[in-house]
Amino acid sequence: MAKSSVRRPPTPEAEEELALEIQLEDKLRYQLYSSGERDRLKELLASKLEACGWKDEIKERCKDVVARRGRGNVSVDDIVKAVRPEGRASVPDSIKAELLAEIKKFINTL
Repeated sequence: MAKSSVRRPPTPEAEEELALEIQLEDKLRYQLYSSGERDRLKELLASKLEACGWKDEIKERCKDVVARRGRGNVSVDDIVKAVRPEGRASVPDSIKAELLAEIKKFINTL
């Protein structure tokens, strides 16, 4: 007979660790915004995606969704729901790695 999983409340140490992690994320998010680094990273990502043809590929996928469902039968939310998973998965690993390296470089300057 298979054992059923028991849901236990988190330990106080785990709660403290989670609270600290949330604080660090909030601080990092604040630093990214206040320094302008977030905008720079967004521009870098957009230019890399444009250069590799990703943006055009996603635009075609959106057009395909509209063509399949009909212009009057599809909302922007429908298109996003249909295209988002494929879009995220199709971002080239090299671009992900470059963006991650830029984020790590920023964190090391803090």
